[in-house]
Amino acid sequence: MIESAMVDPSARRFAGALSLRQFLAINGLFWLYVTVSNLLYAYSMSIGIAHETNVMLFAAWDVRLMQHVLLLPMLLVSYWASLRVQWRPLLVTLPLQVILGVVFAALAYPALVLGGLILGGDDWHEHMGHGSAWIDTYVLLLWLASFVSFLPAYGFGLALVTGLALYTRFRKSELRLAALEREWSAARLSALRMQLSPHTLFNLLHTIRGHIEWDPKGAQSMVVQLGDLLRRLLNAGARDFSTLADELQFVRLYLELQQRRFADRLSVVLPPPDEIPHVWVPSLILQPLVENAVVHGLAGHQGPVTVSVSVRLARGELIIRVRNTIARNKIPGEDGIGLNNVRERLAVQFEGRASLAAAGVDEEWCSEITMPAISEAPAISKVPAISKVPAGEKWRAAPPVDA
Repeated sequence: MIESAMVDPSARRFAGALSLRQFLAINGLFWLYVTVSNLLYAYSMSIGIAHETNVMLFAAWDVRLMQHVLLLPMLLVSYWASLRVQWRPLLVTLPLQVILGVVFAALAYPALVLGGLILGGDDWHEHMGHGSAWIDTYVLLLWLASFVSFLPAYGFGLALVTGLALYTRFRKSELRLAALEREWSAARLSALRMQLSPHTLFNLLHTIRGHIEWDPKGAQSMVVQLGDLLRRLLNAGARDFSTLADELQFVRLYLELQQRRFADRLSVVLPPPDEIPHVWVPSLILQPLVENAVVHGLAGHQGPVTVSVSVRLARGELIIRVRNTIARNKIPGEDGIGLNNVRERLAVQFEGRASLAAAGVDEEWCSEITMPAISEAPAISKVPAISKVPAGEKWRAAPPVDA
């Protein structure tokens, strides 16, 4: 399926990796070059020898042209067979390739004789010695000279057509590999997004569970909020990019649910809606960072926790910071699933042009995402591009604004 999508179905393989059109075109051009060069060589030699003798040592140009016309079908058959035989295993295929070349070169002089019989008439019969030329030493030398002349020409043509076949096969392999990489990247991103849903859902269900016994109405309200959150989660998980405003609205819903549980400890600071730039970001890219900020910010102490999210544009880049207070003297551990998830998604979707930095200073933990500012909606695609500018997507950096 992938190969048929990437390669023109009309270009069926005829010999090796070549289609019939490619095979005929490359061999036709090569043989035209051989024909013209041989005719010019024979003509120039004839002109030079004509000053010394009147003996016809070279066949007329039309006879030589007929020779090459007669050899063309044999050349095509030989090259087709050569591409079918290929070169592995070498001990078996090399003798077969040599036999094909020798047979073709050996037929070159008989083709000249046949061309002369067709076009030469009485002059050609006289030149050939009325049939005795086949056993004449002079003719044997002519046959050997023709053999030696056409064998290298056959070899050069074989190298040309084999090289083209190998290049075509390599290009098709590259296209298949690129398609497989895109499919793999899509599956990888889908798997990363699926990691978010259960993790987020379980945490929020625990939050609601804590309210059922002592605040049933509050729990019902939280269930409604959770339904809205899950709808947004499913919609965001089905696409690669969302607007930053949608992502922050998702974050707002999640943090409101957490505030219902930790109303006495958790405070939230989000950018005002009118200060949010209209740019596009990978879907659900902020959720792991905000979830980490809440979970790890509340852990290890009973004091108040502030979670803040800020965004700004600078020199065509979008910078998103998620800060949260942490327990005094808390030693940060290794990066967890959330941070690794975000880093991997940024690596897949931006290929080195985006980064995540996370570090703790005193009583604050800060996670900062830096990515290209995408001001135009990327084309809807289930397959993220491998190249630096995704195929089918028109990216334009937002105007630089320093916050």
